[in-house]
Order: sequence, then C-alpha cells, then structure tokens
Amino acid sequence: MAPVLCSSTSSEMRIGEVEDIQELRRARPTAVPERYVRDTNERPALSTILPSSLSVPVIDLSKLVCGTKRQSQEEMAKLTAACEEWGFFQVINHGIEKELLETMERVAKEFFMLPLEEKEKYPMAPGTIQGYGHAFVFSEDQKLDWCNMLALGVEPAFIRKPHLWPTNPANLSYTLEKYSKSIRRLCQILLMFISRSLGLSPNYFDEMFGVAVQAVRMNYYPPCSRPDLVLGLSPHSDGSALTVLQQDTASVGLQILKDNAWVPVHPIAEALVINIGDTIEVLTNGRYRSVEHRAVTNKETDRLSVVTFYAPSYDVELGPVPELVNDQQPCRYRRFNHGEYSRHYVTNKLQGKKTLEFAKIQTSY
Repeated sequence: MAPVLCSSTSSEMRIGEVEDIQELRRARPTAVPERYVRDTNERPALSTILPSSLSVPVIDLSKLVCGTKRQSQEEMAKLTAACEEWGFFQVINHGIEKELLETMERVAKEFFMLPLEEKEKYPMAPGTIQGYGHAFVFSEDQKLDWCNMLALGVEPAFIRKPHLWPTNPANLSYTLEKYSKSIRRLCQILLMFISRSLGLSPNYFDEMFGVAVQAVRMNYYPPCSRPDLVLGLSPHSDGSALTVLQQDTASVGLQILKDNAWVPVHPIAEALVINIGDTIEVLTNGRYRSVEHRAVTNKETDRLSVVTFYAPSYDVELGPVPELVNDQQPCRYRRFNHGEYSRHYVTNKLQGKKTLEFAKIQTSY
C-alpha cells in the first residue's frame, strides 16, 4: 500500500517515511540515500543495453485509418509484428494536436515545480494509487524509485477523486479532461486495429470492455548525481489493456526488455509510445505479450512523462478469447474478474511480470 503524504519538520520533508525526491535533491544534491541504491544486479549497467540501431517499431496511424489499400495492409503487418515481437511501438500521425500535447506536458511540469506544501494538498492515501506521492511502497527495506508521481482516476466517473485533482496550475484539470478524451479515442482506434490483426471483429474489444477504465499518472524524474546506482521506475509490465506514454524529448529514460537486454526508447517529436498490457496478453492467450519496462535517470537533466492506462470495466470477466485457443495454442490463463486483478496489481510492488502469475495456468512457456 502506498504511504500517506504528510508534512515534516525536517528540511528535507517526507512523504510518510519516504523522502520527497525533489526536496532531497534540493537539500543534498549529491546524496543518494541507501534506500535508493539498487542491488548490483538491478543497476542500469551499460552492458545490458542493446545497440541503439535496434529500435522500437513506429506505426503511422494515418496509413491505417485513411491510407491506400496497400499502405493500410503494410501498416497492419507492421502493427501485428510490433505486437507479437515487441509489445511496444511508437505511433505517429495519431490525430492529437501538437498544442494539446505541449500544454499537457507544460501544466504537468508546472505542478511538479510547485512548493511541496502545495503538492501535499493532494496526498496519496494508504491503499490507493491516486494523488501525489510515492506509489507501490510496501516495506521499510524495499528499494525505492527516483521519481515523484501524481496519479488520477479519469473514467468512469465513480473512480474519480475530485479532491485530488489539483486546482494549481489553474488549467491542469481542464487540460487533463481534454487530453484524456483524445487519448481515449486513440485507444479505441488502436484496439480496433489490434482486433483486426488477430482476425477478430473490429469492435470485439470495445464491446467486451464495457465502460473502459482510464487513469493517468504523471511521473517526474529529477536529475540524480549517480544515475548508475538508481532506477527512476522499477521493471514491470502494466496491468492495463493498452498504455499510452507521452515522454518529453529532453532525455532518453524509458527502456524495454528485449531478448534479455534493455532497449532504450528514443523519443520522437509528437509521437506517443504504446505498449501492450497484461490484459491483452491474457485475452490473446499470450500471442501479444506485455513486456517489462523501466525508467532510468539522468545526471544533468530531469524528465517528465504522462502515462494513460486504458483497461476493461472492473466487472468484466477476463480470459483467453475462445477463437485464439486451440490444440496448438492451449489455454494459458484462467478466467478472472478484472477488478480482482486490478486490486491484486496495486497491492503488490512493481517486480517484473510477477503480478501476472495471478492469472497463469502454467508459469512458463
């Protein structure tokens, strides 16, 4: 469970028992507390990074939506390969206005630049992952991420916590509403094409999901004097169906696990990074798999990301789509309630794909 945000009389200020990273950085710019120093095998060593020539696929959505027949077929083949072989891709020409992307990034950054006492007005309460704080902290000896977060439920209305939506900056809530509607539509379009790539009807997932759950998390990674010792975000897969990441172009922070090595995802101006979540892995019976990813830090540059999680309604029962189960591809996951899995996910620390063991009939294949 996440710690409650509280005030402190120390000069560094604390979130529960967890120091606020920005305040720590301000008070002791060269210090890296032991609780953030990763064990040797977890450190972002350069030896684990694959050559930059190996890059995440790029999908041109405009070719899928309104390209020629040949363009659409070629792009569909690229999308299928990206889902099967990577679990990640960057999408360009997605239809979301550049001005909206820039405004969302700006107001999120403005929030993190506020004084701590202002950000503390939106505390992340125990047992939740909404509000400002340090999520997925469950023990005193757990290694922590070099990151501050603001997480908010967006849709459906009952998951919202209005008192946690910041009123400062004044246009943050308005911008987030507009931004979230655009991202929601993008997810619906992408799922339509993903359905088609699997040989299913275009509306298969949209109809199954009901009123889809949507949440946003803004991550701020301050510079770190020893980026070789820490992680901005621990390796994990997402519990969502799709995740949409807007990352700034100031530095490369996102890395994904490919062939047992980490591949950096280099930002492309105005592109959005899409990744397959655990839910799609289960529904596709493992054909499209969620992939471990992590965030690293930079010695000189801070980094901001805005992440949207899109998933089925909590009351939907999940399991492999019958059309994707056969003698050659036997059922690999049990049926379960999505809300049950969501509770399981948020009450466990980020640890690779361990949370998905919850759903597996067999643990390796």
